[in-house]
Amino acid sequence: MTQPSTPLATPKTNRLNGGQVIARGLARTGARTAFCLAGTAHTHLLFGLQDEKFRIVSGRHETCTVTSADGYARVSGKVGVALIKADQGLPNAMTGIITAQLACSPVVVIASLTPANTLEAEGEDENDILDLVKPHCKWSKTVPNAERLAEFVDVAIMQATSGRPGVAVLGVPQHFEAAAIDYVERSTAITAPEPPAPDLAAIEKAATLIANAKRPMIVVGSGAALSNAGLALRQLARAYKLPVLACNLGRGLVPEDLKLGFAWPLAQVAARDADVVLIVGLRMSQRLGYGLAPRFDANAKFIQIDLHAEEIGRNRSVDVPIVSDAKLALECLHAALTAKKYAPTVEPTWVNDAMKIRMARIDELGRDEKAPIHPYRMARELMAQMPENAIYVGDGADIQNWMHAILRIKSERAFMDHYPLGSMGVGTPLALGAAAAAREMAEETGDMERPVVLVTGDGSFGFYCSELNGAALAGLKFVCLISNDGAWGTEKHGQANALGKSINCELGQWDYHLIAHAYGLNGERIEKPEEIAPALRRAFAADKTTVLNVITDPAAGLVRKQDPRVQTVAFEDLVSSQKKHYTPAIA
Repeated sequence: MTQPSTPLATPKTNRLNGGQVIARGLARTGARTAFCLAGTAHTHLLFGLQDEKFRIVSGRHETCTVTSADGYARVSGKVGVALIKADQGLPNAMTGIITAQLACSPVVVIASLTPANTLEAEGEDENDILDLVKPHCKWSKTVPNAERLAEFVDVAIMQATSGRPGVAVLGVPQHFEAAAIDYVERSTAITAPEPPAPDLAAIEKAATLIANAKRPMIVVGSGAALSNAGLALRQLARAYKLPVLACNLGRGLVPEDLKLGFAWPLAQVAARDADVVLIVGLRMSQRLGYGLAPRFDANAKFIQIDLHAEEIGRNRSVDVPIVSDAKLALECLHAALTAKKYAPTVEPTWVNDAMKIRMARIDELGRDEKAPIHPYRMARELMAQMPENAIYVGDGADIQNWMHAILRIKSERAFMDHYPLGSMGVGTPLALGAAAAAREMAEETGDMERPVVLVTGDGSFGFYCSELNGAALAGLKFVCLISNDGAWGTEKHGQANALGKSINCELGQWDYHLIAHAYGLNGERIEKPEEIAPALRRAFAADKTTVLNVITDPAAGLVRKQDPRVQTVAFEDLVSSQKKHYTPAIA
């Protein structure tokens, strides 16, 4: 006799509104902070996020809403969540979206859309406002009906986090958030595909090149950090005495001790001496001199590891291309070198030898005990006070050139700036997002909260200083140092160097710290070198954000224009520059 079949279990359903459905999907990522400008466009979603135990961090400009989510993602490794109104907000958000996309930051932007049935043939609204963002993000779609919200949220998250991470913009017609939906609870978490493993024949070729090299060098970028390759990179570097020069989010994967770990901006002068260069998770773009001479030796052998095949060989041919996840490739490379019984014969001190002239010049600048304060003095005082696990956020132009000479990053996911887009001002919202991530991570682990430090210029601080309002409302803490030289320094000294005078570059050394006071935060004006250290100690000990308005030497920047030894962001050694005028190679 045939036994009756066991009926399938009926899926558990809930009658939810669309906002709650979106919130549940976002909660499945593990993120517990969202960034939002105002509330009307996302009322039901905001209440849904509140139910899912999210903190909501308020913003004052859509670029900052997205960029705060970007900073949160870079530090935490989780998805950054930004909520904006599309109609007026999407044009404002473009700088933040492009910044996050170029930084390979996993960010989901939920854009509230005007219902399609309100569009008029002769109206001002576009039929698809997302056309504005589609060329500049990884993925963008509009949810076609409320019943498919959960599906589209899951795909947006998958697109933002899988492969090379980036920005996913999900358009949600505003009335969908209020719609009643039968929601089926998923039984499994969202999982990304396994990252690709390297071709072992290519690994063998790379190991042979390194084993036969006299001066091998590793240059790493954000891709190494995004694949959690820090441990594998440190083991490889230490076992085989391979110097690691790091950029972007890759800084700190190997502590910058000037023995094995170096910052690329400072140590790039050694790149021209390397005979084998291993590029890991990093585009060969302008900051790397496009991988070309004179930044690198034209005859150097190149190995490149990247998740995306189209990144390999950008601007320079690569001898050993390896399409792979960075962590997996580095682990396999370590194993291959071990199998060869490779024993390095050269200490990485050759990097330090290449830096001697530069380091001697840096060391003699900024030692004056009298005002005005040299930017190097501010940088040295910060390094003396900044904890090793601190998260550093850089903004501005001249001040970041100065900071790169002194700054040493010692821990993972601890460095970010406005590169590669280079849009100044985004440092403040990046710091806000980083502080939110640091707080959330401390709550999860029980560890002390990692301090966050923003170093910016007076020009760049002025762009989005109202985001301090969000820090005050959310109880988020970071230390902000403004190098206040009273000008757009790079432009002023560039004009002065070329023409002997400048125009439209002066700003005035204003009391920017009073903006912090306006939002109930701490702020101090610092005019003497001896005032910096005590002020930093107070700022790190405080329970709220502190803005230190450091009055720096208005004349200092001219030296940076004239002396290649202190140019840590270099343009002048590029062939394109030398076609126009001759500038000595960076030293």
